[in-house]
Amino acid sequence: MRKRTIRLSEDLVGQIREQSKKRGFDTASAFIRAAIEKELAGSRATFDVTEERLAATIDRLAGELRRLRTGQQGLFAFLDALTKTVLTCLPEPSGENHAQAVARAKARYERFLKSVGMGIAGDTQAALDELTGRIQ
Repeated sequence: MRKRTIRLSEDLVGQIREQSKKRGFDTASAFIRAAIEKELAGSRATFDVTEERLAATIDRLAGELRRLRTGQQGLFAFLDALTKTVLTCLPEPSGENHAQAVARAKARYERFLKSVGMGIAGDTQAALDELTGRIQ
């Protein structure tokens, strides 16, 4: 064991002696060692509890973000299907004008995707590239 010397006020020395006798310690040094060990263990426990709470919070937030992303993808897929249905099922001219009407519907759909991409807050350019990339 190593020996450490610390300076204490007379009042504190008296309190240490009194508490060490009250609590059944053989010496004041044994009381001081026990108090230091208890404090060190308590600090570690407090740190561990804080770390666990922080990890739990991060896990909860990650789960919420996954659920939001899934919901957002579902909404986009729904809107995508609805838009395709509306743009392709509108009454079209028959015969020779059919190919032209389909081409116009595809052009309207592309413009629609671009406007959706522009309306997305945040990384608009990446969203626009992703949306227009789905057309091809």
